[in-house]
Amino acid sequence: MRPSKTTTFSRRAFLKSSALASGGMIIGFNLFNACKSEVELPIDLSQLNYNDFNAFIKISEEGKVTIFSPNPEIGQGVKTSMPMIIAEELEVAWGDVHVVQAPLDTKNYTRQMAGGSQSIRHGWEALRQTGATAKQMLVNAAAARWQVEASECTVKEGVISNSTGETLGYGDVVLEAAVLEVPEDVTLKDPKDFTIIGQGKGNVDIDKIITGKPLYGLDYKAEGMLYAAVLRPPAFGQVLESFDDSGARILPGVVDVITIGEKLRAYNESGKKNWSMQMSSSDKVVVIGKTTWDAMKGLKAIKAHWKIESELESTEDHDNVLFDLLDGDSLKTRRSDGDINKAFAEADAVLERVYEAPFLPHNCLEPMNFYANVTPEKVHLVGPIQTPASAQKVVSELLERDIEDVHVEMTRMGGGFGRRLYGDFVYEAAEISNAVKKPIKMVSSRAHDMTTGVYRPATKYKIAASIKDGKLTGYHLKEACINGNMYGLIPNFFPAAAIENYQVDSANYKSNITTGAWRAPYTNFLASAEQSFFDELAEVLKIDRVKLHMDLLEKAKNNPEPNIEYNPERLQGVLKLAVEKSNWGNTKSGVCQGLSVYYCHNTHVAEVADITMENGVPNVVKVTCAVDCGIVVNPLGAMNQIKGGVLDGIGHAMYSDFGFNNGVPQSNNFNTFQLIRIGQTPKVDVHFIESNIDPTGLGEPTLPPVGAAVANAIYKATGKRLRKQPYMNNMNVSEKVLG
Repeated sequence: MRPSKTTTFSRRAFLKSSALASGGMIIGFNLFNACKSEVELPIDLSQLNYNDFNAFIKISEEGKVTIFSPNPEIGQGVKTSMPMIIAEELEVAWGDVHVVQAPLDTKNYTRQMAGGSQSIRHGWEALRQTGATAKQMLVNAAAARWQVEASECTVKEGVISNSTGETLGYGDVVLEAAVLEVPEDVTLKDPKDFTIIGQGKGNVDIDKIITGKPLYGLDYKAEGMLYAAVLRPPAFGQVLESFDDSGARILPGVVDVITIGEKLRAYNESGKKNWSMQMSSSDKVVVIGKTTWDAMKGLKAIKAHWKIESELESTEDHDNVLFDLLDGDSLKTRRSDGDINKAFAEADAVLERVYEAPFLPHNCLEPMNFYANVTPEKVHLVGPIQTPASAQKVVSELLERDIEDVHVEMTRMGGGFGRRLYGDFVYEAAEISNAVKKPIKMVSSRAHDMTTGVYRPATKYKIAASIKDGKLTGYHLKEACINGNMYGLIPNFFPAAAIENYQVDSANYKSNITTGAWRAPYTNFLASAEQSFFDELAEVLKIDRVKLHMDLLEKAKNNPEPNIEYNPERLQGVLKLAVEKSNWGNTKSGVCQGLSVYYCHNTHVAEVADITMENGVPNVVKVTCAVDCGIVVNPLGAMNQIKGGVLDGIGHAMYSDFGFNNGVPQSNNFNTFQLIRIGQTPKVDVHFIESNIDPTGLGEPTLPPVGAAVANAIYKATGKRLRKQPYMNNMNVSEKVLG
C-alpha cells in the first residue's frame, strides 16, 4: 500500500513551504536517522548533538527533541507551557524534551512578545498544529517505508508502531519525513487524550534559577564588554543644561563620559516616534566603566545642572485636575446603552461614589538593563525585553540601519509587569554603543529605575447608579486618568448588557510624566472601584451581594448582546464556585469576608477575601480564588500565576503609594515604597472550572478583583468604606505593620 502523500519536496522546498496557515509557524527537523532507545539516562539534553534546521523542532540522533520557545519569558511560564503544547501534539515524552529560548525571528514566528496575558491564547492553535503536523509527516514517512496506510500507524512517546507490531523511532524516519509534502489537514488530539497538557510540569529553568546560573539580562557578558550608567533628569519637566564630569573621569575604572539624546530627538522630530518610546528627550550623561560599580560610582561624581522645560507637576495638582475632569464637559462617551439621563432623572435615589488610585512604579526585581554591540556589520542586542520586534524596528530607524542588520536575543526577565514593553533602556544601550564603538551593557540602579521609569497612571473613577422602586435602573461610569484612558474593550466588560441604561465616559490629562501599561492595565484599579461600588449598591438595595450579581448576570444571559466581552454564564460559574469553596457567610467568629467577581484578559475570576482585625489593623488571612481560563495547560505554572496575581494585587491595594512633588518622584527604593511583606501574605486557595474551551490568559486576571474583595471585607469588619488606595493610608490606624 502506498502512503497518502507523494514525496515531491526537496529539503530546501520543505523549509520554504512548511509555513502553516494557522499563524505562519514553521516546523524544522534535525536530519539524523538514529533513535537509540538504549541510551542510558540521565543524560544532559542540552549537550546532545542537535543540528540547526530552523524554527520550532529539532530531533537528535538519540531521538530526543529540542523545542524552541518563541515568546519572551517574564515569569509567566510560557517557556514551559508553550513547548508543552507542541510536545503534546508531537507525541513525545516530556522528559525527552529540551527547551531553548528562541531569538527574535519575525519570519518564522508570529506575535513574538509578552503582554496582555495573550501568549498562550494566541499561540494555542498554531502550536498544536505545529506539533501535529510534524507528527503526521513522521508517521507518513514510516507508513511509506512499511508500505501501509498512515491511518494504520500509532505513536507513543516518539515511537511509531504499525498493526503488525513493527516500530520506528522518530530519528529513524526524519530523512524521509523532510521530503514529504506538508499535510494540509491534520487531526488534533481530543483533550481527553492529553498526557502532557493538564499535568503539572516544573519550570524548565528552575535548576538554573535556584543555583544562580546565568539566565537573566544582568547575567549576560561578552568579550570586551564595558558597562554604562545613565544620568537622567531628576524631575519630570527638566532637561540637561550643563555638567562637569571632571570628578568622574579621575576615578579608577571610569573609561569615558559621553552624552546621548541627539539621535532620539532627531527620531522624534522626524515624526516616527514609536509607542514604546516612553522616555525623556533630554540629553543624558553616560559614564562608561569597566564594571557596573565603576560606572555607577562615576555617575555619582557628575555635577549636572538642569533647567525647566515644562511644568513641574505635583500629586496635589494631579488630584485637582482629575476631579475637574470628572465634573467637566471634556468626557468622551465610550459606550452608551438606553437613556442614562432619563433613568437618573426619574430615579427615587442615586448612589454616587468616587474611587482613587495613585501612580505606581513596576518594581521589577531585575532593574532595567540591556546589552548592545553596534558594529559596521550588525547591531547585536541581548537582554530582557517584552517587545523584541518593536525594539528591533526602533533601533534600526534610530541608528539608520537595515532592520535585517539588527539581531535581538531575549534573556529571561526578572519581572516585567508591563515595564519591559517599553524599550527606552534598549534604545539607550544602542545609542551608547553606537557612540563609543564598543560592546556595552547599560544597567540602571533601583533608584534610577524607580524615579525615571514608566508608571501606572494615577486614575479616579466616579460611579453613579440610579434606583427606582427599589430596582437598579441605570449605571454611569466616569474615568479620569493621566495620559490615557481605558482601552476600547473595557466598556464592554460587566455590567454591560446587564443594566438597560448604561454609560461609560472618560477623559485624560496629558502629563510630562511617562506612563504606560502596568499589570492588567486600567482594570487593575477599575475592578476594585466597580466591585467595591457593587458592594455598596447591594447594601443600599438591601439585597444579598451574591444575588445581586447573579440576577444581573441572568439579565445579561437573557439579553444576548454581541458587543460584550464577557460570558455571563462563565462569570456565574466562577461566582458559584468561589462562594461554595470559601464557605461564604459561614466563617468562624472574627473572620470577615469580602467578595469580588470580574472578567478581564479573556478570563473569568471570582475571589473571596477573609480578614481578621489585629490591634485595629486588617490582616488578610485567606483568599479563595475561582478561575475559568479554559483548558489549563500547566496547572503548576497556572497556580503560581494565580497566586502571584492575588498577592501582587493585595500588596499594591493595601500598601503601595507613589507621588510627585515639583516633578520629583517621592520614593526611590523599597525603604520608602512598601511592597507586601512575607508576614502579610495570606493563604491563596485556587479552584479551576473544568473546561475543554481553548485556554485564555492567567498572568493578569487574578490581580484586579482582589482589591475590592479586601476592601469589602474590611468594611464588614470596621464599617469603614475604603475608596482610595493604598487602603492603609486611609485606615486611621496609629501604626502601619510593616511585617
